[in-house]
Amino acid sequence: MPNSSHQHHRNQRPKISLIFGTRPEAIKLCPVILALRDHPTLQAHICVTAQHREMLDQVLDVFGVTPDVDLNLMQPGQTLGGLTSRAIAAVDDYLAAHSPDLVLVQGDTTTVLCATLAAFYHHIPVGHVEAGLRTGNMNSPWPEEANRVLTSRLATLHFAPTELNRQNLLREGVPEERIFVTGNTVIDALMMVVDKVRETPPEIPGLPPRADTTWWARPMVLITGHRRENFGQGFANICQAIAQLAQRFPDTHFVYPVHLNPNVREPVDRILRPQDLKNIRLIEPLPYLPFVSLMDHATLILTDSGGVQEEAPSLNKPVLVMRDTTERPEAVRDGAVQLVGAESEPIVTAASQILTNTNTPRPSIANPYGDGNATRRILDACAHFLA
Repeated sequence: MPNSSHQHHRNQRPKISLIFGTRPEAIKLCPVILALRDHPTLQAHICVTAQHREMLDQVLDVFGVTPDVDLNLMQPGQTLGGLTSRAIAAVDDYLAAHSPDLVLVQGDTTTVLCATLAAFYHHIPVGHVEAGLRTGNMNSPWPEEANRVLTSRLATLHFAPTELNRQNLLREGVPEERIFVTGNTVIDALMMVVDKVRETPPEIPGLPPRADTTWWARPMVLITGHRRENFGQGFANICQAIAQLAQRFPDTHFVYPVHLNPNVREPVDRILRPQDLKNIRLIEPLPYLPFVSLMDHATLILTDSGGVQEEAPSLNKPVLVMRDTTERPEAVRDGAVQLVGAESEPIVTAASQILTNTNTPRPSIANPYGDGNATRRILDACAHFLA
């Protein structure tokens, strides 16, 4: 139960503080925030670290969410150590000022680890949304695997998207009654917006207008990349693979919203821009709605992102994951996703196979990551814990 010093005052609804800092966390927590607005027994307090400034703000805008507190921690060229020490100190002050009854964090970012540690120091229980994902390799993804393992040691409530995630936590000694299999809130978010983008497809900055039907009628490969363990040679390999595929499939569009990180931009500018291939479109990172619209339109998705691996099966899109490990093996097991690593040749081979057979209908696969009701299950568990 919550520590007595944080026991909520009588007649006041328990306060849940949602602390997050990046675009993926925002996408996955916004359904929870919106549901808390109408909750009969709980109230929300929203604190953002703004670990990713512009990309975070775009998502909050889509869902109509305004933070109560904005720590605005992002600095140019920040190191992990610098960000971590600033985040712990800032969240520590925030918790001292606002004394929530429960802190909710999402996923495996530096913000998650810092918020969890600061809450632990204040004897405030932590609920971990998207708990129990594991690769078993501390260097991949780095530093995320360490962030989530450490968070699991300190959290009180564990919201596991899948049964496999629950098993991981049980193996690590997390008490069974503290684990709830909820599905992933990313599916809740996707279901909130996918009909909207299908009814009115948004214009995409950097791409031809939707009225240009000949352009939009062609097959399209959507590419995203941002993982630290791919910095350097990994991204160079990915860029070379894209160039080869674009030459091999001249009638297919390759659309790559390039992440803002300089480690991602450098190989793209060095390898892909000079190729001047007409069917490669390098565009700026997209807000959430246009990105969902592009995913929905794509023939194939190449990514190293976690969220995309979870969303694509709901849209019935094939995904090639450009990483050596994944903490989301369920979609690999079900055949919705293929793990191809960050070497050029396997990427080109696997993508070519799919692009050569674009006319074969894909078997529909039930999304292993949820049914769109994760938010309700999470809030039911929180309300029961805080009652």
